[in-house]
Amino acid sequence: MKRRIILVLSRIVGVMVIVAAWMFGQFSTSNLRNAKTIGELPPPIGYERVDAPQGSYAAWLRSLPLKKRGTKVYLFKDHRKANFQWLSAAVVDMPLLSNDEQCADVCMRMRAEYHYYAGQYAKISFTTLSGENLTYSGGNNRKAFEKYMRNVYGRCNTTSLHRSLKTRRLADLQPGDIFVYPHRNLAGKDRLGHAVMVADIAVNKRTGKKIFLLIEGNTPARDIHVLRNLNPLRNPWHSLNKDDETIYLNVFRFKNTDLKHF
Repeated sequence: MKRRIILVLSRIVGVMVIVAAWMFGQFSTSNLRNAKTIGELPPPIGYERVDAPQGSYAAWLRSLPLKKRGTKVYLFKDHRKANFQWLSAAVVDMPLLSNDEQCADVCMRMRAEYHYYAGQYAKISFTTLSGENLTYSGGNNRKAFEKYMRNVYGRCNTTSLHRSLKTRRLADLQPGDIFVYPHRNLAGKDRLGHAVMVADIAVNKRTGKKIFLLIEGNTPARDIHVLRNLNPLRNPWHSLNKDDETIYLNVFRFKNTDLKHF
């Protein structure tokens, strides 16, 4: 009997060690599957990615390249490792344009890069905090485009993005949508705004429930990355209910009215 108990306990300990090692890997290593693009990050069993027509914004986001397994997130300014590596599930292989390219700036960068890639230069336009429209006019000139984006970073932010974009119902979530809340003052303390972008969506074939991948920048400026889901069973996919009033995404909290789109 004693031997049987010891055998059972040893098996339980073995399982616990395996689970602990798996969870450690989930929180300590980025891009565990060594995916080459956003579109190669596998959804959970039972889910399928939504259609993304060739040439669409959804297809372009899905094609964003990822850095290899284990890559850390680095700060732009001095290329030191950023704190809170566990916020990142994978690192996007796209260099930042300046030290001002933070959360809202990354969302605008993605939209602008897509239109630049598609040759839709006249559609590259953003609204500043003062309400002025900044429209790109440099055509197929990469230096002009990057100069324009650096100007955008200095004059637009989470507040201007929240004001200028249209609100989307949670039930209608689409790739390219942005969760964004503006700078605010809570209990006499200034709180920075934040923005994260929906990079891909998958749907459960049986229930119709949506899950989604998010990419973000942060402050201070750092490598663009896929936002980790703190639930290791779902990482890096996130979910919500269409009737939610508050949405928790990693350590960030959004209202249901904070879902926006261009």
